[in-house]
Amino acid sequence: MTAGTATQVTPANIMQLGLAFWGSKTLLSAVELDVFTELAKAPADADTLSKNLKLHERSSRDFLDALVALGLLQRKSGVYSNTPETDTFLDAAKPSYIGGFLIMTSLRLYPTWGGLTEALRTGKPQSEAKDQASEDLFAKLYADTDKLKVFLQAMTGISLGNARLIAEKFDWSKYKTFCDVGTAQGALAVTVAKAHPHLSGIGFDLAPVEPIFNEYAEKNEVSERLKFESGDFFKGELPNCDVIVMGHILHDWNLEEKRMLVAKAYEALNPGGALIVYDAMIDNEREKNAFGLLMSLNMLIETPGGFDYSPAQCAEWLKEAGFKDIRFEPLTPTHMMGIGIK
Repeated sequence: MTAGTATQVTPANIMQLGLAFWGSKTLLSAVELDVFTELAKAPADADTLSKNLKLHERSSRDFLDALVALGLLQRKSGVYSNTPETDTFLDAAKPSYIGGFLIMTSLRLYPTWGGLTEALRTGKPQSEAKDQASEDLFAKLYADTDKLKVFLQAMTGISLGNARLIAEKFDWSKYKTFCDVGTAQGALAVTVAKAHPHLSGIGFDLAPVEPIFNEYAEKNEVSERLKFESGDFFKGELPNCDVIVMGHILHDWNLEEKRMLVAKAYEALNPGGALIVYDAMIDNEREKNAFGLLMSLNMLIETPGGFDYSPAQCAEWLKEAGFKDIRFEPLTPTHMMGIGIK
């Protein structure tokens, strides 16, 4: 190979990834500061926007122009406005808002990810779950009302896209009842109920979630067909129904707990019923879905024993529990659902 044809190796990609948190935190702070919600009301120049958002004059223009350079804002003749994406997904006044997840990321995940090196050495989480049993994790989180609201809004943000696809892609016509296990604010339950008026459903979660779930169901005008049932799926049985959905549930727990939850779902289902499991499943080759692999590292940081998994692993757990006709279908680019029939 001659000097003229040799491919030059540079550290550009390494440096871009190593400093990726600069752009990430700029976005997260913008969501915390309600930049996109404010601009959804009306475009504004830098001085007006800085005044409305109470930004210090020192770097407010750098901050706003960085958002332009990152493709998150538009600027024309000195006036800033949202892009189509940020206007759709980061305006808190819209039902498509996913900022709750990003706020949780900023307040909770961003600082705890600073402990990744220690977690990799010790195998212990870096959140409040450190030195706790698995089942104590959510009880402690749910005991703090402010943290609970942020967490539940975050779960809605990360679930809405997949919830819409599950409502669309799964054949609900042969079923009458369903239960969303770990329902949080109720994104999946509400989305499915709105799309399929013949269904009635249950949102199953710990007791502190009930008023938040009920408010969300009422706001979306499906409260007559959705009810909340409180319970701890480690201490009791799951509600009896035709379809059980477990979204972003299995990855919170260790292998034994995963198998137990799948088995409990099988026992609770009516004959012919279906279990739907969805998560950021890792591809079977473990080399393509970077999001799923990084989510699994997030479970290391957040939980005592949780990890993300592949469709092949999930199929094994469903088969062990007795499920038949097991299949997997893609949802959003990072997520997949597994379906098993009793």
